[in-house]
Amino acid sequence: MTYPSIYPTGTTIYNPNKCFNGYTVFQAKELGALVIDMNGGEAKLWKGLHGFPNKVLKGGYVIGHTGERSTKYGMQDLRDLVQVDWDGNVVWKFNEYEYIEDPGEEAQWMARVHHDFQREGNPVGYYVPGMEAKTDQGNTMILGHKNLVCPHISDKNLLDDTIYEITWDGDILWEWVCSEHFDSFGFREDAKNILSRDPNMRPCGGGMGDWMHINSMSLLGPNKWHDEGDERFHPDNIIADGRETNIIFIISKKTGEVVWKVGPYYDYTPEKNLGWIIGQHHAHMVPRGLPGEGNILVYDNGGWAGYGACHPGSLTGTKNVLRDYSRVLEFDPITLKIVWQLTPQEAGLVHPTDSNRFYSPFISSAQRLPNGNTLISEGSGGRIIEVTADHELVWEYISPYWGKNFKMNMVYRAYRFPYEWIHQVEPPKEIEIKPVDVTCFRMPGASPKGPRSEVTIEGTIPFQTSSALCVISDTDDKK
Repeated sequence: MTYPSIYPTGTTIYNPNKCFNGYTVFQAKELGALVIDMNGGEAKLWKGLHGFPNKVLKGGYVIGHTGERSTKYGMQDLRDLVQVDWDGNVVWKFNEYEYIEDPGEEAQWMARVHHDFQREGNPVGYYVPGMEAKTDQGNTMILGHKNLVCPHISDKNLLDDTIYEITWDGDILWEWVCSEHFDSFGFREDAKNILSRDPNMRPCGGGMGDWMHINSMSLLGPNKWHDEGDERFHPDNIIADGRETNIIFIISKKTGEVVWKVGPYYDYTPEKNLGWIIGQHHAHMVPRGLPGEGNILVYDNGGWAGYGACHPGSLTGTKNVLRDYSRVLEFDPITLKIVWQLTPQEAGLVHPTDSNRFYSPFISSAQRLPNGNTLISEGSGGRIIEVTADHELVWEYISPYWGKNFKMNMVYRAYRFPYEWIHQVEPPKEIEIKPVDVTCFRMPGASPKGPRSEVTIEGTIPFQTSSALCVISDTDDKK
């Protein structure tokens, strides 16, 4: 992705007058749950607290996990879901979803939570004016795992996705199992064929097929579509997305049925106007009270995902849809028309020749802010940005935390929230950080820009204003 070897970390761009100013929480790789201010100052670290993801609640609480199941036997199974106060005390905990007895490991109850959860009071897990998640009561919706064999999909052991709801006291009230709704997703025969042979097999636990890989789950909450009588968008219904299948879908909370979806195909279907959504993350409905309410917001990763026909980029038919750049899409769930987007073009890059500079092939997220800006986690490079509706980059932060075991500064998902949610510390001073002219930026000891000797060659003509590159770009005249 053409990253240089040396580049600054922390906050690198900040325009206080155009940002939604507040704190941002994310999981610092192999460190813990970290809260930073707009200038990158570290306001709070809950050291050792895992986050898949971390979410801050009003009053200085954070939700996370105490640890992950051994990857010898599970994949992305977090042991529990815990709520921790400012001083690090666990004030709420849930782990009793499945009793796990792994060889050589201590037998224990686990929540098997992964990728997402939502506390009652807020449908999406990020700041929405007037929709505060409860801190001392309320139900919690959890995205979980369950191992099973579903012959209708494959004879292999599957790592299936579940969604379940628990009370504050930990009683399980409701459960949804993804494989039970396989026929609702509309797979073509070539996809069913490869799913049967290779449902995205992972080596842990003797082999298990992570066939759908749901990576986000939230409630719809109150919305205009339901107000107009469309029951598919009931506030209690749940929206989720499957990274491996390129599907975004809505589940009826009442019946468990899939009542709305886009994908897994974007060719000769109504989804064609969207273009191919590939390996996406954090698909959710923009909540009431925020600009764009009722639209679907998603980080469309690109990369590799999907099942279907074989071709040179996919010799077996797994991960057979490919694209080497990312997009953030906001679209109308009724018309499937794009309302707003951030692609490499809107980011100011020459497309497609330089598009890989806006590219995170896994993780990542997008949050709509109250001022109409969008907070975006370009996760694989540890980059968090805030852009305006006009695509102006007004804040940029690069995580300085690389893992020692997994040598990346990746940020799974970040959330912005108001200063007043943490009353334990004084709001920070906001200092503007103007973009650096990178053409003049030099490391100590490096020579400055500019030749020591210069001569002009006679008979030359000016350089072209538009380059003819090896492939057609957005600067070429298509006429």
